[in-house]
Amino acid sequence: MYFEKVRDALAQQFELDPETITMDTNLIDDLGADSLDVVELIMSLEDEFGVSISDDDAAQLVTVGRIVDYLDNMR
Repeated sequence: MYFEKVRDALAQQFELDPETITMDTNLIDDLGADSLDVVELIMSLEDEFGVSISDDDAAQLVTVGRIVDYLDNMR
């Protein structure tokens, strides 16, 4: 469940085919995300899932898999 929502949010934000995004996709290395992109993604995830992600935690969310695991552990 989380993977699909995270994948779709990234695909929309970076104008990509969702099928190109996997659990191993790295936000910076694979998608070319900059700090503003990451902040926008974190805000989007907070709104979508009704969670609050600290700056320290956000700094660790560098792959789709880490984001999915983080969200799964918050529930």
